[in-house]
Amino acid sequence: MECNYVLEGQNIIKKYKNFTLDIENLQIPKGFATALIGENGAGKTTLLDILAGIKLDYKGNLKFFGQYNDKDREKDSAVKSRIGYTGTNNYFFPHWTLNQVEDLQELLFDNFHIDRYRQLCRELALYTGASFEKNRKVSSLSDGNRVKLMLAGVLARDTDLLLLDEPASPLDPLMRDKLCNMLRDYLNENEGEKSVLFSTHNITDMESITDYVIIVEQGKIVEQGFVEDLKEKYIVVKGEKKDESYASRIIQNISSSSFGFEGICLSDDLDKLSGIDIAVERPTLSQISVHVMKKYSILGKNDVDKRAAS
Repeated sequence: MECNYVLEGQNIIKKYKNFTLDIENLQIPKGFATALIGENGAGKTTLLDILAGIKLDYKGNLKFFGQYNDKDREKDSAVKSRIGYTGTNNYFFPHWTLNQVEDLQELLFDNFHIDRYRQLCRELALYTGASFEKNRKVSSLSDGNRVKLMLAGVLARDTDLLLLDEPASPLDPLMRDKLCNMLRDYLNENEGEKSVLFSTHNITDMESITDYVIIVEQGKIVEQGFVEDLKEKYIVVKGEKKDESYASRIIQNISSSSFGFEGICLSDDLDKLSGIDIAVERPTLSQISVHVMKKYSILGKNDVDKRAAS
């Protein structure tokens, strides 16, 4: 599928003592929800912090909205205001009240809509109608409610790109579903002009909103593509126990039981299993993600380097 890109990056490198983020080529399609998937420690937060301008000590080139670089993002408030960001750390001081959080956001952001913010807070069950609630301190909120507070703030602004780090992790299943609906509404607001990039280590609860996927392992991109294309690229294979040894030559990370085996392989490799009796199924995004992460985790860093470069 041909598309424009809301965000592009080349040779993005950030080194730590025991870890290096090394992204050779990053392309986030415009008008879609992109999931950045990886294990804890794979580099997702580091990458999002670089894209949002939280971390500036990195090497590489970034382009936003097809025309602005990272220096434009820092110098031009009109560019930066088009980007909304929520991180895993709470950026509201714990002693602030909800009323102060509301007032400060209205003061800081010209594109912040107070009525929209209050409506989002109600939809996210932050306010139930009691007048005293706005006097509650941020420190009194649960982890899930702190995330909801950040989401309400960023969704109440007029932006064109959302960068969300693990937005669903502390939310309960009902709120994860509501978050997916809110993000889909955001994408539909302006006929393909808005885009979302969010990170997760468990895609199951966010699969319904995901259009494009980037999987990272050990600081590198090891798989990416539109969800529908990836579901054509990979296939779930099930077979009898007696054929497991033969199938393991083609299928990596086989799950085995007394009844048979199950695994994922490339659709192009199905012909190599023609000698045995198998059943095939279309994979879920979660199955693909786990398969890819396991594959590159087992391969180790040297092989990740070689395969990511090929």
